Amino acid sequence: MRKFLELAKSVTGWILFIILAVIWGSSFILMKLGMQALSAYQVAAIRILSAAIVLVPFGVKAFKNVAKEKRVFVILSGLLGSFFPAFLYCLAETRIDSSLAAILNSLTPLFTIIIGVTFFKLTAGVKKIIGVIIGFTGLVLLPFATHQGISFNDLSYASLVLLATICYACNVNMVSRYLQQTASLHVAALSFSFLLIPAFIILAATGYFQLPLLQPTYLHATLASALLGVMGTAVATILFYMLVKKEGPLFASLVTYGIPIIAVIWGLLYGETITLAEIGCLIIILAGVYMVNKK
Repeated sequence: MRKFLELAKSVTGWILFIILAVIWGSSFILMKLGMQALSAYQVAAIRILSAAIVLVPFGVKAFKNVAKEKRVFVILSGLLGSFFPAFLYCLAETRIDSSLAAILNSLTPLFTIIIGVTFFKLTAGVKKIIGVIIGFTGLVLLPFATHQGISFNDLSYASLVLLATICYACNVNMVSRYLQQTASLHVAALSFSFLLIPAFIILAATGYFQLPLLQPTYLHATLASALLGVMGTAVATILFYMLVKKEGPLFASLVTYGIPIIAVIWGLLYGETITLAEIGCLIIILAGVYMVNKK
C-alpha cells in the first residue's frame, strides 16, 4: 500500500508537470497574438487583470484563512511569480527571438539551486545538479538543431528574460519555505487580489480604453491576452503552487524544460519541419528531468 501511494504521488506530480508545460508552452503564441495589436505593457496588464478577476471572488476567504505573518510572502509571491515576469517577458519578446527567450528561461532550475542553497538552505545532491546540467545542455543545443539557428541581437532585452528567471527562482524557493502549509488557491487568490488595481492602472495609463476595442484586430488581441491570463496565469499559478508543495521547488522549476517540447508540437501543427537533431535534444532534456526527479 505504501509503494502504491508513493507511485500515485509521483504520477500526480508528472500530470501537473505535463499540464503546466502545455499551458506555459502555449503562452508564447498567445503573447504574440496579443502583441499584434496591443503593446507589451497592455498585453501583460490584461494578463494580470484577467487572472485577478477570476481569482478575486476567492480573495475574501483567502484573506481570512491566510495567517497575518504569511500575507507578506503571498504578496511577494504574486509579484515575483506573476506580475514582474509578465511584463519582463512581453517586453523582451518585442525584440528577441523566441528561441533565445526559451534558452534563457531554462536557467530557472539553475537559479533555483543557487538561490535555494544560498538563502533557503536547500539541499541539492550531486544527481540533481547533474540532472539540471543535462537538461540545460539539451535545451541549449535545441535551437542549434533547427534550420534557423539563433540571433543574438538586442541582448539588452534578453537580460529582461534573465531577470524574470531569477524572479521565478526566488518565488519557488519562497513558496516551498514559507507557504508550504498554505492552500494553493488561497495563495493565488490573495496575491492576485493585490495585483488587480496596479494592473488596471497600467492598462488605463497606456491608453488601452481609448482604443477601438470592438474592431476585430483589437478584440482578438484582447481575447488572446485574457486567455493568457486565465489559463497561463490564474489556473497555471494554482497548479504550480500545488506542484511546488508536492514535489519540491527544484522539480517544479524544471517545468521550464517542457516549454520547448510544446513549441515543437505547435511547430508540427503549423507544418514546420522537425529534425532528428531536435528530437535528440528533447530526449536529453527529458533525461535531465528524470534524473532530477529520481529519489
